[in-house]
Amino acid sequence: MLENLIGRGQNGRDKAGPGAVRRPVIGLALGGGAARGFAHIGIIRTLIAHGIVPNIVVGTSIGAVVGGAYAAGHLDTLEEWARSLQPRNILGYLDIRLNGSGLIGGAKLAAQLEAAMGATLIEDLSTKFASVATEVRTGHEIWLTHGRIVDAMRASYALPGIFSPVMVGDRWLVDGALVNPVPVSAARAFGAEIVIAANLSSDVFAHSTTIYSHGPAPEVAVVSTPEILDPTPPKRGFGKFFSPERTLKREFFGGGGRPGISTVMVDAFNIMQDRITRARLAGDPPDLLISPRVGQIGWFDFHRAEDLIAHGVRAAERAIESIQEAIDILVTPSAKPGATADRALVDKPGTAKE
Repeated sequence: MLENLIGRGQNGRDKAGPGAVRRPVIGLALGGGAARGFAHIGIIRTLIAHGIVPNIVVGTSIGAVVGGAYAAGHLDTLEEWARSLQPRNILGYLDIRLNGSGLIGGAKLAAQLEAAMGATLIEDLSTKFASVATEVRTGHEIWLTHGRIVDAMRASYALPGIFSPVMVGDRWLVDGALVNPVPVSAARAFGAEIVIAANLSSDVFAHSTTIYSHGPAPEVAVVSTPEILDPTPPKRGFGKFFSPERTLKREFFGGGGRPGISTVMVDAFNIMQDRITRARLAGDPPDLLISPRVGQIGWFDFHRAEDLIAHGVRAAERAIESIQEAIDILVTPSAKPGATADRALVDKPGTAKE
């Protein structure tokens, strides 16, 4: 990786000519992870505080929301809203529907984004931005680079089964984490010379392995009757057919040691995202990787924004020295310490405290 950066730095100096000032193009790839994505706010704040300003921002899922808010100049608004969330008002954004293609319609959350972003178009942003989504029928990885930024955000976080797909252009789109959870490849394709990636799932399944011999113990009888799976006594008469409370308890929350729909969906998506992320980062690694330790915070713990932002700050602080070294490799000699021209672009403030 270091050799690649040195090579890129030499090429940049040759193109710029002797004595020319050249600042490397910095790309920021923000990964998915639902509520954990609030850690991206702390990461961005810390990078900017150290004079590291991304030229390109690409996000998947919640990464698209935070990255888009930053690119549109509304990061303060998003952070204020995030810090105000409490369990009771989070429920207010969940417009449950049982007759659509997702458990949550998403209209209330979309209205909140509309209020903050308005009709802002991606192509009008001063910072280059792209949102990653997945086409439902084909599995195509879609990079949304123009149109309304709110639509791009909604499409990128439309978790299948939870949120309804979003129609953008002539395509039905869902969560981009299905194909590219940490979009390093997109940031690099848009011209980033240094790619800083933020992975929110690095410590979720850190000890996953293969259980190569498993089955029921010989002395244990396998029982799968409804009575064992759901200990709630069955109702008599017509009540046994029309019991919404019992159905919700059994199917959504689970019972008798059996996981419910919500747990299975979230855990399955967690596992899938972790495996895809590992594969994608192994094949196309970023130049610098920031990994907040947020694995113990749930996907829907949106009320823990303060903790998550703090985790992002700490993770970014740990990576600052390496990022500054990478930038110094790619800038021309006249932009290094001691020069006056454009020094502010790569300024290195003193060591920040956590």
